[in-house]
Amino acid sequence: MFAKDPIINLENFQKSRVYFGYYLGFNSFDFKIDYRTVAPDILVTKTTGFNVGIVADLKLQEYINLRFEPGLYYSKRNLNYPDSYFEETPTPSDKIREVNSTYIHFPLLLKFSSMRTGNIRPYLLGGVSTTLNLSSNSKSKDDNAEQRFRAKSWTTNYELGFGIDLFSEYFIFSPSIRGVFGISDELIRDKDPNSPWTGNIESLKSRAILINFTFH
Repeated sequence: MFAKDPIINLENFQKSRVYFGYYLGFNSFDFKIDYRTVAPDILVTKTTGFNVGIVADLKLQEYINLRFEPGLYYSKRNLNYPDSYFEETPTPSDKIREVNSTYIHFPLLLKFSSMRTGNIRPYLLGGVSTTLNLSSNSKSKDDNAEQRFRAKSWTTNYELGFGIDLFSEYFIFSPSIRGVFGISDELIRDKDPNSPWTGNIESLKSRAILINFTFH
């Protein structure tokens, strides 16, 4: 693949109008939090989650493709609240909210590829996505006063990233890294407008780093 004059693998692959694939990968989700008044930050503890999904790719032009990459993403974040958010001394369970999220993610992306050099072809990705959070608790009547953190079921995002196509004899392996940036506020406020968990939050938006390994 990296030889000076390599054998060109899958030479006719780029002529395909439509092709499919699948991906496996990892994610690290975070929250971007904007506040209504100046206060100590709510600290977000992140963990590494996983992704799995499929790819449908439509060739629009020699170097531009439209991609649909629906997938299932699992992530976990903890929100750690400062003592100053509470009127009385908080218990350890009051100060932390576990946010376990199972997402069905629907990205629609444009892929901008460079010219192929041997069996290597770098590319850039960009587009928009919508996400269904199956663990949002959006229909729950309980809120943080009953230890129940709630978020909206549907959110929208924009995405930017880059990757590289590596052409082997039988398939294309495409590692990529991508940032996901939430556009819409996803927090559902507690019934109490002065709630220590939601009262000072102007907006709460997900953002993430995705590392995917795609096979075509």
